[in-house]
Order: sequence, then structure tokens, then C-alpha cells
Amino acid sequence: MFRVFAGNSNRALAEGIARYVGQPLGEIEIARFPDGEIFVKILEHVRGLDIFIVQSICHPPNENLMELLIMIDAAKRASAERITAVIPFFGYARQDRKDQPSVPITAKLVANLIVAAGANRVLSMDFHSQQIQGFFDIPVDHLYAAPVMVEYLIGKPLKEPVVVSPDPGGLKMAVAYAEMLGGGLALVAKQRKGPTEVEASHLVGEVNGRDAIMVDDLTTTAGTLTAAARLLEEHGARDIYAVVSHAVIAPMAIDRLKQSRIKELVVTDSVPIVDSGGFPITVLSVADLLGEAVLRIHRNESVTDLFKVRASEIGARRG
Repeated sequence: MFRVFAGNSNRALAEGIARYVGQPLGEIEIARFPDGEIFVKILEHVRGLDIFIVQSICHPPNENLMELLIMIDAAKRASAERITAVIPFFGYARQDRKDQPSVPITAKLVANLIVAAGANRVLSMDFHSQQIQGFFDIPVDHLYAAPVMVEYLIGKPLKEPVVVSPDPGGLKMAVAYAEMLGGGLALVAKQRKGPTEVEASHLVGEVNGRDAIMVDDLTTTAGTLTAAARLLEEHGARDIYAVVSHAVIAPMAIDRLKQSRIKELVVTDSVPIVDSGGFPITVLSVADLLGEAVLRIHRNESVTDLFKVRASEIGARRG
């Protein structure tokens, strides 16, 4: 037996996961004490059950992280057999190494907190960097949004598509997309001038007359995407698309996107999407992907097949 519970970060996605696994969300009360502290009470029997708690660490990240930790602790103290933290978007991941003196490694800190709270396993999607999997001292199932994204992209009339990594750190992701789409590959070199300012300086690869598909795991201010789009336009790219797993969009991002040559932003529902202000944003659900992973974890089955799109399926869709 297993049950799926959800915090307040992304109720719609949690309900989609629950529909896929064929059961309603578990009953849980999440309230606030008068001073703002979080109160959690599980309203049903979970002793000896396999528990999945769905919560993205998105805006407001501090509130949602604390909700997750307290829900895990409540399930542990209610004698759940196994607790899996289902974290579609793992926040606090930008600081995953010491790249300057006297700074924290917040991704490791959050991983420690989740383990200390009592989680036995983590299910997440498109970490900001691969090494975050190693920050946990419990098993981690790390999924990719690429199969969902590619399924959508192969249905579009793309002309000689070329997959573009808007920064060197995303090259591995871009290679995976290029292989799935059977397209070319390009790389943009960037220099960050501040927390919200990015300069794209060099392009490696041929984009002239071709549809460019920029892929990234995360965007907040759209600085990297719009700077790369300007460079792609200068080099003759035809239509420019942006494909991003986690769209943690700040208000300034919408203004930048509207002023850019980006034709469409394709994202997942790993976090709630803000009002696009008329800019074309396509939201693809990962509820079925995560739901299938939940079922396989509960049955102690492999989740490897969820990592990829089969070449035969791509060919069939194109035909």
C-alpha cells in the first residue's frame, strides 16, 4: 500500500500525479500558528505504508522547504514504512560548489536537511548540476524532462533544427536533446556581469538559416536565454525557441522575453507558471512521468526507461 501527499508549492501537479497513480491525494492539514510557524497533521493512517510527499522548493522557497521537512517528519513519526520526497524542482541548487571564498554550498545543506528530517528516498527532475545526486546519503531517482519536451518538439515543423546550449554548463543536456531530435549542436559562451546581467560573446556551431532550440534546466530572469538569442539572431538563425525544465520566472523575465527574438518558451509544470503577459509560453505536464516513477519505485522496479525517447518513436511521429 502507498499514499501520495502534497504540500502547497504545486498542488495542480500533485493532483496530476495522484490521478496517474489512480488514487486521491492523502488528507493532510497544513496551517500556520499566529507567529507564522508551520503546523502539519496527517489526517489518515500511514503506519507501515509507502509514503510519497510531493513538494517543489520554489517560490517562496523558504516556506516550501520548511513545509517539506515538517511533512517528512510528521510521516516518520506516524511510523510510515518508507518516505520518498518527490521534489519536481530542487531549489537552492545554484550554489552547488565553493566558487568564491566564504560562501555556502546550499544544495548540500538542503540535501542534509531532507535526510535528517527522515526521508528514505528522493525523486527529482533535472537537477541544476549532476553532482547534487551525490549530496544525498539516501537513494536518488533523477528524472529528465527531455522525453516530454522532445515529444512536443518533434510535432513542430522545424527546419534543420540545431540544439543550442546557452552556456557551457548545459552542453551535456544539449547533446542529449540533439541526439533525440537528430539535429545539430551549437554552444554559446557567456560572461555573467551581475546577478541579472549576462553577455553572450561567442558562438560555436552553425545556425544560419536553421531553427535554433535553446535548452536549459532553469531560468529566472531570462538573461542567459535572451542574450544567447541575440547572438543567434546575429548569426542568421531562423526561428528561435527556448526549452527550459524549470521556469522560476521573475517579472523582469517576461519583459525581456517580449523584447527578444525568442518565438516560444516551452516549460514544464514542475513549478507554477506566472502570468506570461501575452508572451507565448507552452507548459507541458510532467505529472505522468513522475506518476510512473512513483509506481515503479513503489513496486521496486527500474525507472531507467523513463530517461529516454526511443528513436523508433521519434521516427514514427515524424512520419
